[in-house]
Amino acid sequence: MTEISTDLLWWITVVDLPALSGLFWLIWRVRTEAEDAVDDMHVTLDLRCDQLREALHGFKLEVAKNYASQRDLRALETRLVEHLLRIEAKLDSTALKTESLSAGRDY
Repeated sequence: MTEISTDLLWWITVVDLPALSGLFWLIWRVRTEAEDAVDDMHVTLDLRCDQLREALHGFKLEVAKNYASQRDLRALETRLVEHLLRIEAKLDSTALKTESLSAGRDY
């Protein structure tokens, strides 16, 4: 019995303990590298989000400066419609005058 327990003790001391400590060290290193990578990713994502927010604010500012508002477009549409209605009324009166003149010539 003592020989088996001595061999077992030798096996644990020489093989198992170094193997387990090596595995523990590998697991610890992989975990710390993963935590560092996650921290770097958080920093990168925060930076990119800030850049995107800045770009969006810049675009909104450009749109506000360079594009017409809906109120301006409605006012322009109203002016165009009124002008077209005046042109149509003039054309109608001209057509009526032409029709009356041509009716007077036929007699």
